Amino acid sequence: MVTTEKNKATIRRFWEEVFNGKKLSLIDELFTNDWIYHGVGGQKIYGPKGLKQFLTDYYHAFPDIQVNVENLIAEGDKVVSHVTSCGTHKGELMGIAPTGKRVTVPVICISRFVDDKIVEDWEIIDLFGML
Repeated sequence: MVTTEKNKATIRRFWEEVFNGKKLSLIDELFTNDWIYHGVGGQKIYGPKGLKQFLTDYYHAFPDIQVNVENLIAEGDKVVSHVTSCGTHKGELMGIAPTGKRVTVPVICISRFVDDKIVEDWEIIDLFGML
């Protein structure tokens, strides 16, 4: 399989099996130990352990959260994901009390690969839309 197609398959696996399926144990298989996340407002998350905690926090806040993969575009060592995330805000997140409202949030993430694993992510989320 061509590397770009293999990388796209890894990203799809992340969104479908890890994020939607809540199979956090797969994170160690898909991400490097020195993985770093660059989020909105300078947010940083480090390593598989940090990602597992981050996702656990989101699952608590949005227990029914699911993403739909809209587009995957790959070139070289990078894959761009365009997904739509939907869930009901039922738990506290980043100091925001649960609202009980259903939210739909578009997300764009650029993932960089080294040796078939994700080593770095840059993500843009429509925070205003989520709020």
